[in-house]
Amino acid sequence: MSVLPGRALILVENLSVPFDRRVWQECTTLRDAGWEVHVICPQGMKRDTERETVVDDVHVHRYPLRAATGGPAGYVLEYGSALWHTLRLARRVARGGRIDVVHACNPPDLLFLVARLLKLRGARFVFDQHDLVPELYLSRFDRGEDLLYRGVCALERATYRAADVVLATNESYRDVALTRGRKSQSDVFVVRSAPAVERFQQVPAEPELKRGKPHLLCYLGVMGPQDGVDYALRALASLRDDLGRTDWHAVFVGAGDTFDAMVALSHELGLAEQVQFTGRIPDADLVRYLSTAEVCLSPDPLNPLNDVSTMNKVMEYMAVGKPIVSFDLTEARVSAGDAAVYAPANDVREFAKLTARLLDDPAERKRMGELGRTRVNGPLSWRNSAEALLAAYAAAME
Repeated sequence: MSVLPGRALILVENLSVPFDRRVWQECTTLRDAGWEVHVICPQGMKRDTERETVVDDVHVHRYPLRAATGGPAGYVLEYGSALWHTLRLARRVARGGRIDVVHACNPPDLLFLVARLLKLRGARFVFDQHDLVPELYLSRFDRGEDLLYRGVCALERATYRAADVVLATNESYRDVALTRGRKSQSDVFVVRSAPAVERFQQVPAEPELKRGKPHLLCYLGVMGPQDGVDYALRALASLRDDLGRTDWHAVFVGAGDTFDAMVALSHELGLAEQVQFTGRIPDADLVRYLSTAEVCLSPDPLNPLNDVSTMNKVMEYMAVGKPIVSFDLTEARVSAGDAAVYAPANDVREFAKLTARLLDDPAERKRMGELGRTRVNGPLSWRNSAEALLAAYAAAME
């Protein structure tokens, strides 16, 4: 299905662009299809710092934003500030010409307010559901189905009602859009997140990255309360203490609001000499670590969000042809298939045992890595997602 090119405005609050890889791939796919693409997003701290810029013919409008601290109240302040800046910049973009599609990426489920205003001027609204925010709330905060939970459910319902088209990152999210969101099947498109394979070209292993050990273990991703870095560290402690394995070095690449706590936990567990935290690093260094690693870790614990979410780290590990140890989550199996081994949910001792098993079996590691690379270059490739994205835009413009 072809798309009549027009003017698209993409709204993002969670990450800067082009650092947000999914959003950037959507931007360039639309640009290549003839769309004039504008993005409103936060400024980065060390990259993506310019307020107004054009990157590869994509117009990027950024605003200052301080990340939430202090629990749910902090998110109210963060999201309120982001909403005000997004509305301000959207009005500026709208003064430059008609906006045909406003494309809002959650979280939070507040950007429909900006979309509704633009719909009054003739825009169509595409809701790009990166996270199920009610499940995110339950998974991140131990508060149960309280008043704030009911509030985020109401905002999600309002977003679904306002959306002309919904982009779901996987079939689990699509089912939620059809049931909880009451959208029709023709209005929901699965646009899976997929790595840009050219970004993850394997390079020769560098043994010095192993810090004198035979094996390197690697974690890549965000470090938030729901991301399971604490489970990974406890599994590594079990690998050492219960299984007697000290023949490994582990590197954790990424950042997030639990970064300092995870560094402290590594010291508490006596892992400081064997575990390295790099923070966010350039792509070239990331690929060096992934290419050198024998096994990659996906320790996301079972919770309402993780079970139905596609983990970008899993896709990126497969792009570099690395075997994965994961907990047994529904969408982890959909993504990785036999490119991963699966420990029972949240069982760090079994996670450690599976890690040890892969360290001892180079032939199995190679087989799993080749399976993963085939998956991300075939059925899970961005080529398929790009086709679904353009079909969604065509449906929105009908």
